[in-house]
Amino acid sequence: MDITQHQIETHRAHTFRLAEEHRVLSKQEAVAFVKERGFVFFWPIKDVLMPSLWSAVAGERPVAEAHDDPGHVTWGWKDELLGARKWYYAKVLRGRSTMISLEVAPAFYALSENFGEPEVDYLQVYQDGLMTREAKVIYEALLQRGAMDTVGLRRVAQMTSRKSDSPFNRALTQLQRDFKILPIGVSESGGWRYSFIYDAVHRYYPDLPQQARSIGRGEARERLVTLYLASVGAATSSDVRKVFQWRPRDVRRTLEQLVEREALYVVEGMAGDEVHYVWPALCAKPYDSGTL
Repeated sequence: MDITQHQIETHRAHTFRLAEEHRVLSKQEAVAFVKERGFVFFWPIKDVLMPSLWSAVAGERPVAEAHDDPGHVTWGWKDELLGARKWYYAKVLRGRSTMISLEVAPAFYALSENFGEPEVDYLQVYQDGLMTREAKVIYEALLQRGAMDTVGLRRVAQMTSRKSDSPFNRALTQLQRDFKILPIGVSESGGWRYSFIYDAVHRYYPDLPQQARSIGRGEARERLVTLYLASVGAATSSDVRKVFQWRPRDVRRTLEQLVEREALYVVEGMAGDEVHYVWPALCAKPYDSGTL
């Protein structure tokens, strides 16, 4: 089976919305784009193959430094929709800002270190060395006091000094990656008159733990990899690891199971030495020939 560079690029131009005629033009279209793809980055991440909201709006170009660049309309959409429950937004994949459709969020949650009682289970996670002391303090502050903006949260957690900046921000990211907290709004507080308001995931999305309970880890990984390949068309196991950062054996097992069910195809002899895994629908499309 031959897959061409043109096939892959044409597929991604469509699924990433890179072609001008497919660009995202409004908040409503942004929500539809995330739902269509399952999950996307807010901004593109260097050397990580995945669609992003920025590219779907601004095309395949670097994120602009100029604040008045038209592509930065995405920033306003993101802030305006934080409290609308139109998607799940947090620092998830690679600890970067990720937008996840509400239909797909349970699969991500099923892979987190949450076992059914979020207000108790974190203590075991902490004892197992999988949660930092700073993350524990921040999480307990939100559990006890409810939603808080970053300024108030730092004060309650007694992490207001400049030397606390890095530990505090790392803890926020850790808690978001493990689906324990998420930003739910913006507050005009702090020196920049802008800070996120955070809340506990199970309180803001009370149905999410129950929705995830029946999803096994293997099933969750297969669903996420299937969505990923539907977006990118073709990828190596290294590409998959870069996005999800799972253990190599989990990536290998997931890809093998999908190939066995013919949910993915294996193609050798493409660019580089690695085997590529291909979205089946891509193979059926009548693109121009010219193998990689």
